[in-house]
Amino acid sequence: MYPLRGLKRCQYPQLSWGRNRCRKLYFLQLQLQFKFKNGLKPHMKKLSLIILLFASSLSAQTYQPTWDSIDKRPTPAWFMDAKFGIFIHWGTYSVPAYAPVIPGQLAYAEWYWNNMTRGRDDPKAGPIQTETWAYHQKVYGADFPYQSYAAQFQAQLFDPDHWADVFARSGAKYVVLTSKHHEGFALWPSKEASATWGRPWNAVETGPKRDLLGDLSDSVRRKGLRMGYYYSLYEWYNPLWLSDKPRYIREHMFPQFKDLVTRYKPTIIFTDGEWDLTSAEWRSPELLAWLFNESPVKDDVVINDRWGKDTRHKHGGYWTTEYTPGMTGMDHPWEESRGMGFSYGYNRAERLENYHTGRELVIMLVDLVSRGGNLLLDIGPEADGTIPVVMEERLLQIGDWLKVNGEAIYGTNPWKATRQWSAGEVPKVDYNKEYRTPYDVTKLVGKPEAGKASIEAFFTMKGSDLFVILPRWPGRNFYLKDVTGAKSVTLLGSAGPLKFKAQKGGISIELPALPEELLPQPAWVLKVSR
Repeated sequence: MYPLRGLKRCQYPQLSWGRNRCRKLYFLQLQLQFKFKNGLKPHMKKLSLIILLFASSLSAQTYQPTWDSIDKRPTPAWFMDAKFGIFIHWGTYSVPAYAPVIPGQLAYAEWYWNNMTRGRDDPKAGPIQTETWAYHQKVYGADFPYQSYAAQFQAQLFDPDHWADVFARSGAKYVVLTSKHHEGFALWPSKEASATWGRPWNAVETGPKRDLLGDLSDSVRRKGLRMGYYYSLYEWYNPLWLSDKPRYIREHMFPQFKDLVTRYKPTIIFTDGEWDLTSAEWRSPELLAWLFNESPVKDDVVINDRWGKDTRHKHGGYWTTEYTPGMTGMDHPWEESRGMGFSYGYNRAERLENYHTGRELVIMLVDLVSRGGNLLLDIGPEADGTIPVVMEERLLQIGDWLKVNGEAIYGTNPWKATRQWSAGEVPKVDYNKEYRTPYDVTKLVGKPEAGKASIEAFFTMKGSDLFVILPRWPGRNFYLKDVTGAKSVTLLGSAGPLKFKAQKGGISIELPALPEELLPQPAWVLKVSR
């Protein structure tokens, strides 16, 4: 065995690898192996030093504070391989935990302060705002200020080890916690938060009086998951933001962001609240140059695209979509985020029928991954620090499916086709939008109506293996179109190969009677080795 075999994928966790860099290192590997094979056997320590020095030189690029330079930084490969993450919206808004449930509308409970204020003060306020203000008056009284929720945000039942265990059992590979939302309340001891608000405005100085972010980060990492943070650039009612935005950016946002990164070392940063200013006004390229050149996470941190009102789907790291079908483009990393219902923060007004079922969430994950995307699925814990039981159940249902079928998800790439349709008219889907686009993939995988097509299978691939993910069990035979060169077919979770034969440009697969343990699955996976 040659000493460098296995470096082809260049999966060094401490480095940010692009394809060109991988190729360079791989070609160096081949050259050294040729010398090794032909009798020129360098000392192993020297050989290792050559590789490490070359790798270090590739990762030592200095990024300038311009988008032209920042956009050249490749997204670390671990993110594209992970596929599934957990979003957490938790803060002072978890105390009222309310947004009106209005058919056809998203109502985010974490926007409670903004909604109640607009419902009270804005004559053009919509029903979400006016109903939130009416609720606030009824339950808390018109004179009850939002800031008083901080003392009621106690997190007295918060068990970070339990949270981390649930996330690990869900099959997620990374976690993104709201370090602070648009109301500015920080879940770590941020001195900037309290200083600019002129009151205790972080979880260590008031409310829980505990470093919630730090405690959860430690627990999550002990489970082997990656930890990241959501960070809102703006804050609705921060006095400094309202009076002097450049000073807010200079004296509040910049030092607070750097404190968060330096102290807790996230591997993901999900910024938001960028839409009021351009990225130049936010000084985002300058901040990102610091992040990629000087910060302790400069080599493996992943960022999104929300750095100014001019940046979504244009600049930054992976593209983001929010309550949409996601994207069709496979040339750039992207991620769809959404809650299990209509909100990110916990909404006590939502009922069971407003939540996606475990099956629907699995199909959603499969659909996104087949097109090259990730799913960042949100939970909204309660103010006492407990995860709502229905949310925990959904996560464990996803995890049960991934235990059997994760090979078809993690580390996969899209195939030449993302899905196989039945005969009939294929419905049109409005992809590539940034925010709130109606879409229900479970309607596309159901039994087709007369003259309409439905999705028979989704596809992913890893190496030469093709994974065929069936959202409905087709019976005792399945015809797989446009596949040739199959060497074997297996059903994940079931022992033994399946019989198949070439037929009209595809293969016809004989399916077994499902084992009892696979009957309840929301989807089934055929692995076609070629």
